[in-house]
Amino acid sequence: MKIKICGLNPIRDVQLCIDLKVNYLGFVFYEKSPRNISLPEIKKLANYDKKGSSFVAVTVNPSNEFIQKNLKGNFDFIQLHGSESKERVEEIKGMGFKIIKAIKVEKEKDIDKHQEFNNADIILFDTPSMEKTLEFPKDLITKLPQGEKYALAGSISRDNVEIISKLGVNFFDLSSSLESQLGYKDHLKIEDFINKINELKN
Repeated sequence: MKIKICGLNPIRDVQLCIDLKVNYLGFVFYEKSPRNISLPEIKKLANYDKKGSSFVAVTVNPSNEFIQKNLKGNFDFIQLHGSESKERVEEIKGMGFKIIKAIKVEKEKDIDKHQEFNNADIILFDTPSMEKTLEFPKDLITKLPQGEKYALAGSISRDNVEIISKLGVNFFDLSSSLESQLGYKDHLKIEDFINKINELKN
């Protein structure tokens, strides 16, 4: 099972997630988000020994200038939530990044869009809510392609992750369910979730 936690703060949350062996640590670059990272804080990421974790820049239609100025050298992956084409994905990969392409799913036919992005390293199936908590439709989870390349986001929590894993998902992306206050990760909730995942693995 793989875990990605999104909306992290470079000072407060990173060491905990590395210590808990969270696979992907996501940092949000989206001004309307309560989890938006301030650009000067990016530099603090260089202080960490990532060990087995990867740093992910979560973006919406980032420009080449933004990528080169702020993301290059600081992040392993760029997560794309915008209107990027397959060609744009290839262009960003050429700058030295791995790509997570988010696919917003409302209906079953939306799932098929992932086939356009076979050059992405990871496909993230998400709700169309852009960070407002919205549950991924349960009836569509079983329709998702399975495997390590495919991740799921949308109201995943300690309480439902076992059920979702039984439906064939083994790559979970979480954000708001690990908060007690909007935009601030609750470390006890993170630890509790990882403990639950470790139980399921065993």
